[in-house]
Amino acid sequence: MELIVRDLVKNFDKKEVLKGASFKFSQGRIYGLLGRNGAGKTTFFNCVNDDLKPDSGSFSVEENGAERPLNPGDIGYVLSTPVVPEFLTGREFLKFFLDVNGQKIENIKTIDEYFELMSILPEDRDKLLKDYSHGMKNKMQMLVNFIANPPILLLDEPLTSFDVVVADEMKKLLKDMKMDHIIIFSTHILELAVDLCDDIVILSGGVLKKIEKEHLDNSEFKERIISALRGEDDE
Repeated sequence: MELIVRDLVKNFDKKEVLKGASFKFSQGRIYGLLGRNGAGKTTFFNCVNDDLKPDSGSFSVEENGAERPLNPGDIGYVLSTPVVPEFLTGREFLKFFLDVNGQKIENIKTIDEYFELMSILPEDRDKLLKDYSHGMKNKMQMLVNFIANPPILLLDEPLTSFDVVVADEMKKLLKDMKMDHIIIFSTHILELAVDLCDDIVILSGGVLKKIEKEHLDNSEFKERIISALRGEDDE
């Protein structure tokens, strides 16, 4: 499977954010999406997820040599600021999600098995989500996307609110699941991108550009990324 982005343009009033961005993302790889503050990373994600309508351009999916339009069910989107129903407990939220989506989910586990997957402690499972920390809410947001298991995952700064141990667990989980998915991972942390991602894609000047790692050690690769980022204007 491939996600194909063609000539994506998005303006806000007179500000050009995306200026004909094109790229092809392939299944089995984790892509690190890097860009300076205001570069348009979240705008790009919102356009892919159909939360924003681009001014022009298109998205499509290629499977088995055939191309088709991108469908909402293809996408899972983990927002940098988690959005969860705070009037429900963690258990009630998962039960509701499973009740609504159960027919589309393969190999359904028990609610407590899902909690274990994200290292959510038993004493936290029946608390109201409004009493969860930012990191705990982010865990729940990631968990429902993992349960739904869409082929394309958009992750907008998903690990910055986690402690070191949980972040390491999430990295291992993403690496384990990548062969069946296209994972696009937005982050401001260069070391995390280099450590976790198979490919680095820079959003600079409104376009997407892959930074090749061939024949470079990590320090040279990081310098090449920083050089590419320095060529971009702040919004």
